[in-house]
Amino acid sequence: MSYKGFMNCNSRVSKEEQEFYDLKMKAAEYYRANGVPQKMEGVLNDMFFDKPEDIYGYLANYFSKLSSPPVISRLLGKEIYDGKGQLSLQAQVLCIIKNEEKTTCSAVISSHREVLDNSFQDQSGVTNINNDKRRDSVMAALHWIHESLNTILKGSDPCDQTGVDKILSDFFMARYLEDQDIRNREKENPPPSVPVPEPSPPTAPPKDKKGGDKGKKGNSTEKPIPPPEPSELVLPGSMAIGSVSLAVAKTGALLQCLPLYKYIKALRNQQPCPEEMHIPVPLVTLLSCGKMSPGKLNLLEEVIVIPKAGQRLKQIITMVLELQKEMMKIMNAASKTGPVLPTVSDSGALVVGYERPEQPLDLITEASNNLGLALGKGIHLAVNCAAHNLMDYPKGKYEVITGTPKSPDELVDMYEALISKYPAVVALIDPLRKEDVEQWERLSSVVGASCSLLSDISSKPQCHSSREDAPSLPGVRGYILNQSNETTVTDLIHVTTENKGAVIIGTTCGEPCSDDALSDVVVGLGVGYVKLGGLSRGERLTKYNRLISIEEELAQQGILDSRKQHTSPLFVGETEEQSST
Repeated sequence: MSYKGFMNCNSRVSKEEQEFYDLKMKAAEYYRANGVPQKMEGVLNDMFFDKPEDIYGYLANYFSKLSSPPVISRLLGKEIYDGKGQLSLQAQVLCIIKNEEKTTCSAVISSHREVLDNSFQDQSGVTNINNDKRRDSVMAALHWIHESLNTILKGSDPCDQTGVDKILSDFFMARYLEDQDIRNREKENPPPSVPVPEPSPPTAPPKDKKGGDKGKKGNSTEKPIPPPEPSELVLPGSMAIGSVSLAVAKTGALLQCLPLYKYIKALRNQQPCPEEMHIPVPLVTLLSCGKMSPGKLNLLEEVIVIPKAGQRLKQIITMVLELQKEMMKIMNAASKTGPVLPTVSDSGALVVGYERPEQPLDLITEASNNLGLALGKGIHLAVNCAAHNLMDYPKGKYEVITGTPKSPDELVDMYEALISKYPAVVALIDPLRKEDVEQWERLSSVVGASCSLLSDISSKPQCHSSREDAPSLPGVRGYILNQSNETTVTDLIHVTTENKGAVIIGTTCGEPCSDDALSDVVVGLGVGYVKLGGLSRGERLTKYNRLISIEEELAQQGILDSRKQHTSPLFVGETEEQSST
């Protein structure tokens, strides 16, 4: 009945009744405008014929499909402590879902920071300086999240990863350019301060009276080394960018009811997840004989096992654990002071002290032979040299072995002899500084046929390198990078699809981050290899365990591709073996 008819039938209507009737008319118009009566009629008719046991569950499922898509309501940043007791950052995403604000997902990533070269740093104060810088960075990241990012991402679609990451990258780039502008102005107008002497460049040996070099035969002098390139600065607060990006990716996967690895795979392919997926081959760190080891040998920062492709992860982990036990047995038998007390490095590997690079390789060879492992066929080795940390700039030489420095050319000769003696070593990671381009080219020419050269680009801001090819070095076959600081999920997708060389996703050297999302990320990106460190320390094993879980899920679903052949083979020895099989 219309309002006019109602008034004719009831000439005496109270004010309250009139207001109530007006209210009902407004409600009816509101529901009609939003199509509620039609939808109610439709679902009630369908439900009558379907006759579900759970009536209200049926209605809930129906109307949930009609609800507005979730949007980001706000971000939260929290101070947490990582696996090394260092202050770190956790980013949380909150969304409006069906008119309610809900906490969806959180994420923690590693933070990479360049450390001053050992030749110039005061060891007594480095720890405190780094702790202060880390705290400043975490505080800056919290400020970014609670102030700027909270505002610019409010109302964004958490399933629009590309759009969110574009906002994050643009924000970071603006801050980065502001910081660069401030630094440039400070250089032009430096504040009055006590001058700090610059490190003296390498000098040529003193001349004798005849014009020759003292202590050397002939008149030849060693070429001066190229000066170091400026370190890539880590902008305080940058860890907020990568953390929020990963938290948003987790949120998108949760809202779409997908595991994170399938969600990232769909983002990478720009289409629904393909039927088959593979697990990257894990490069497992076995030994650490770097600068922090007790012996004189500094060169072998990590000795890494490269297992044969096509094996299940549990097989690989069991094999490496057996190899570690056998090595401990050999070291204990050779020890004259009783059982060797194992020490574990930040990379999760056994720390051993040796005098020469041949000794740890001999240890692995003997242990492999004892176990019947075909070193050089069933498994191969890679060596992370981290040569940029070994350069003694005043001398212009690499401190490969304490007291035995080597020039870049001498180091190339050393690598050539080592690869010739140990053909199971099929990869060298950062064998030289990136500035020694001439020696990279020479090393590639002498060992490139049997050994791959890899470059770690983790310290290069991915907001720059993801938009262009990876740094060009002669003979480099692949690159290692990780998600840290300002690296977004979209950056990782771009790097792994656009770069010409093969890409290995890895962890930072210290890797204090206990978040296991990296395992999902590497599977989703479809990379051929992943470098997670050794089989010790909880923050690393959580990632290995997550990889095992993903592998089991894929196997149960019948979509595990264990015969994945990589279009860009990384290791020469493995490529030959795969082709023969």
